[in-house]
Amino acid sequence: MATSKLQALWNHPAGPKTIHFWAPTFKWGISIANIADFAKPPEKLSYPQQFAVTATGIIWSRYSMVITPKNWNLFSVNVAMAGTGLYQLSRKIRHDYFNEEETTAIKE
Repeated sequence: MATSKLQALWNHPAGPKTIHFWAPTFKWGISIANIADFAKPPEKLSYPQQFAVTATGIIWSRYSMVITPKNWNLFSVNVAMAGTGLYQLSRKIRHDYFNEEETTAIKE
């Protein structure tokens, strides 16, 4: 049974013998790098970069469900990209616009 499942994966139109498998697989590096940046101070984050990561994730998540065959690897990596991008944008916005400590220090 396991052999037939592996053979089905191997011969799938979006399987390991095609670029449709490897491109999203390597794209995970962007999401992993964004997760590693969770430890980075918010002032060092870039609005354009995080907006691009978020927009790419949202747009390509939709696209991956419209194409035939459905590419679940592409879908999952782009959901991860959108999620990490939105989280980083929220950190940056909270820091830039809702930071109480900095506002208090400026008033003094």
